[in-house]
Amino acid sequence: MTNPTIPTAAAVNPITLEIVRNALTMIAEQIAGRMIRSGTSYIIKEMEDCSAALFDGHGRLLAESASIPIHLNCIGITLRTVLDHYYPLDTWRPGDVVITNDPYAGGESLSSHHTNDIIAFHPVFHQGRLVGFTALNVHHMDIGAMWMGTRGWGVEIWQEGLRIPPLKLIREGRRDGALMALILNNSRVPAILENDLMGEAAGIQVGAQEFTRLFDSYGQETVLACFDALIEQSERRTRAQIAAIPDGTYRHEEKILDDGAKGGPYTLKLAMTVAGDEVTFDFTGTDPQIEGPINAPLSATMAATYYVMKCITDPDIANTEGCKAPVHIVAPKGSLVNAQLPAACFQRMIVCHSIVDLVMGAIAQAAPERAMADSCGCLYNSTVAPNLDTGEIGVASEVVPGGIGATAFADGIDVMSCHVTNCPIPPIEATEIEAPVLYLRREFAPDTGGAGRWRGGMGQVLEYRVLGEKPLFHHTSQKSVITPQGMMGGLAADGGGWIINRGTPDERRLPHAIGDVEFLRRGDTVTHISPGGGGYGNPAERDPARIRADYRAGLISRQAAIRDYGLDPETQPAAAAN
Repeated sequence: MTNPTIPTAAAVNPITLEIVRNALTMIAEQIAGRMIRSGTSYIIKEMEDCSAALFDGHGRLLAESASIPIHLNCIGITLRTVLDHYYPLDTWRPGDVVITNDPYAGGESLSSHHTNDIIAFHPVFHQGRLVGFTALNVHHMDIGAMWMGTRGWGVEIWQEGLRIPPLKLIREGRRDGALMALILNNSRVPAILENDLMGEAAGIQVGAQEFTRLFDSYGQETVLACFDALIEQSERRTRAQIAAIPDGTYRHEEKILDDGAKGGPYTLKLAMTVAGDEVTFDFTGTDPQIEGPINAPLSATMAATYYVMKCITDPDIANTEGCKAPVHIVAPKGSLVNAQLPAACFQRMIVCHSIVDLVMGAIAQAAPERAMADSCGCLYNSTVAPNLDTGEIGVASEVVPGGIGATAFADGIDVMSCHVTNCPIPPIEATEIEAPVLYLRREFAPDTGGAGRWRGGMGQVLEYRVLGEKPLFHHTSQKSVITPQGMMGGLAADGGGWIINRGTPDERRLPHAIGDVEFLRRGDTVTHISPGGGGYGNPAERDPARIRADYRAGLISRQAAIRDYGLDPETQPAAAAN
């Protein structure tokens, strides 16, 4: 018989539930914020490449920071692997910190997506009872791969740096000095790595203290009942959103390495089946994994798919374990979407960004009002060279922004690190302080967004000069041949490109959107024009006032306005256009 003095999920006071929900989100945000403020490496403190999440005592997701979607949706999958294969619930003690970066921990690919992402977990105890976990996923600067920052075209996981199986870096409050020494001995920047790794551990330790205070304030049974209620509410509301999509099977496919690089193009296939209040994403027919770093671990495929589901459902639904219950994923082992040992996977985002467009393309057939046109895809720019003053390694590395696809209700966002990445654009000044480069341009790239009733977001022109000696350059982009596609009559975006020493006798355009490391010379310039986003809807239906506004802002040229919209913004009167 139920004890009437102990709240059940159904009996939780809704005001208390909302307070607990927001308190959990605040704790996660503060964990991520502390990491950013304490970070030493450029990618953490400027690009904010870290994400936090909270779980209950069974490992179920409760809340997360508004950070990197591909991180967030993988932390819980990794925790389940840790609990099932390494540290069962009864082996955790107060003060423990377990870390891992091994994509193949547990024998499958249900862990960290690549070796630079070290995920840390800290148990939360209240009155001797394990009631939850705090967690951080942090992209660390260097973990000892064949090239700095794990760049280049690796063909197996052993080229991608030190793999750390789930281990206790801190055991009951005491750091394992031997494990830390082993990790640091494999990095080119041990001082930076040590600071950032200890900042990661400290952040989740403080977060655990805040988590405990929540129990002190409301009582253990009330807070645990709130956890159940949050998860149940998220599942119920997500199921209602899925049930509103017409039943059926909807198919779509996307190409990656579409310009023929490294044996491409390769095909991703999807059959999305909606049945009542559940949905299955079946990737059967996707090409096998390749000898290259673009393979996606299953955890990455799941993370990208969960992200799209969050995009097309009510944004007010708390992102808890309940959101995932009605979503089922089928991904053949050994394929590009379920990599198996020894596949390299550092650049799994090539596949993950394409999964977003793949799922959106299927959803557009069932519920076009919820879908989005193609976006710019995965874009990386990295230059490594010694600092001229100190001799220390300097890294100018950026998750490059491009154009976001338009929707049924709005233009795509201009110049944004899109979808599952979501990193901010780093300040030019900070980059120049950290690395031997001099920025020459960062500006909108006109006419790169696809035309439509709602136009796609614009890409950018990025150009810098390399000041260091013996620089190593590595580039990654997508969709240079099969450019970001429009939706519901919208036009495709421009695909961009990479140019070394633009406008000089030594100018050369890189033949492929992705490649291995390039050995540059001091004084060389790098120019990247990033792709835009696809348009949505018939361009003839676009509001002429918006066309003129885009022209005045320099986002579209006069020629493009005439060609794509049939409107001359210089000579055609507003009345005539209407």
